[in-house]
Amino acid sequence: MTIENQIRAFAGTFILASLLLAHYHSPNWLWFTAFVGANLLQSSFTKFCPLEIILRKIKKQ
Repeated sequence: MTIENQIRAFAGTFILASLLLAHYHSPNWLWFTAFVGANLLQSSFTKFCPLEIILRKIKKQ
């Protein structure tokens, strides 16, 4: 699995998990959904993604 696919998998998992938490626990979890979406949007413009840096460091070990 490529790093880009791993990032998409992480983002999708986090979004779905936060939506479930918002539905069953507290609507405040939607702020986490917004954070993930904003991070995806900014990374599409800046090509900077913190998760990519973390995954590359883990892969080197």
